Amino acid sequence: MNITNAQKVVDDWIKAHGVRYFNELTNMAQLTEEVGEVARIIARRYGEQSEKESDKNKDLGEELADVIFVVLCLANQTGVNLEEAFHKKLELKTKRDHNRHHNNEKLK
Repeated sequence: MNITNAQKVVDDWIKAHGVRYFNELTNMAQLTEEVGEVARIIARRYGEQSEKESDKNKDLGEELADVIFVVLCLANQTGVNLEEAFHKKLELKTKRDHNRHHNNEKLK
């Protein structure tokens, strides 16, 4: 599935099950919450914090998918073609960062 299709799938889901999009501020808060859940898993599973028993069954993939879902909602409701924006960003990063990362001693 490409990003454009994913935006349509989310839009169709919202229309069929969600009544309407939450407003942009609510979705931004929801995105922050979802990113926090991803951060909690990463910090405990891959970082130095110990993992609580209640967190051991949390699915990182599911939490990352929550982040993507809300990002797609925000793109839809603000009229952003995320696939186009992503390609532009990747092109910019390629031009800007190619030599920078190859010459970074910390990455060797």
